[in-house]
Parts: sequence; C-alpha cells; structure tokens
Amino acid sequence: MNSRSSRREGRRGRDQVVENEYTEKIISVNRVSKTVKGGRHFGFSVLVCVGDQKGKVGIAIGKAKAVPDAVRKGIEKARKVMIDVNLNKDTVAHPYIGKFGSSQIVIRPAAPGTGVIAGGAVRAIFEALGVKDVLCKRLGTKNPVNMAKATMNALCEMRGVDAVAKSRGISAAQVIHG
Repeated sequence: MNSRSSRREGRRGRDQVVENEYTEKIISVNRVSKTVKGGRHFGFSVLVCVGDQKGKVGIAIGKAKAVPDAVRKGIEKARKVMIDVNLNKDTVAHPYIGKFGSSQIVIRPAAPGTGVIAGGAVRAIFEALGVKDVLCKRLGTKNPVNMAKATMNALCEMRGVDAVAKSRGISAAQVIHG
C-alpha cells in the first residue's frame, strides 16, 4: 500500500511541475444559454490566458456545460496557440496600437519601476507574458474577449531591433540611434 501511494505522489509531483511551467489566468467567465423546445440549456464560456513569463503567451476560449471543464479546454487551446513576443528587458519593444472589432489598445514601453498600468484582460495577458513595466490605454468597447484579441494582435506585430534592422538593410545601432 505504501509503495502505491508513493508512486501516486510521484506522478502527481511530475504533473504539478508541468502545470507550474506556465502561468494560467482566467480572464472572464460567461454563462450562456440556448433555448430549445423543452426550455433552456445552460453552458459556460471561459476566456483564459496562458504564459511562461519569459515572452510566450496565448489566449483561448473554452466552452462546456461546467466551469472546470471549460477552463481545462481553454487552457489546452491556449497552450497550442502561444506566440513569442519580442521584449526589451521587462517592457515591450516599442509603442503599438492593437485593434480587434471596435476595441483598440494603445501599448507603450515604460521605465523600470512603473509596473503594469493596464486593466482587466490586458493586465492578465501582460502578467502571464512576464512584462513588468508597460503603459496601456483602452479605447472603444471594453468587452474582455475583444480587448484580449486586440492585445494579442498588437503583441504579434511587435518587432525587435534586429528584425527592424534586417528589414531595412541597416545595422541595429543605426536603428537605435537614427
């Protein structure tokens, strides 16, 4: 009996290490309903964010009849669609405006010690990404799904100094100093 319990604990320990590799955040939980002949069927739609706090992040929506199942599905999907983001130490590489639907997000790099100046879905994404200093301003609708997608669109377009220098055919020093 003792050998079995220790084996189980060992497996659990491995699972926890794999789960702790990523930071998982629930951004929003919505109860949805479908009207059918016999009444209404209720379900849940959960927006989750997964990141490694080293420059990789992904978001996804999980749907199920129960919240834990929806969260699990969302986390699995988010891990599959993670993107690499070019960061400049603890902030973003350059200012950018992300858009999705009627949502806009203005993202600006910030000085060390500023912190994450953002709210709701945007804050969760930057915390999972590992950004410590950033300034954000939401414009348009505050729908969490649209804000999260606008933020991800902006992060996808972020380019580092090396990528800009390569596309222009000049050195990285010329990009930085003009």
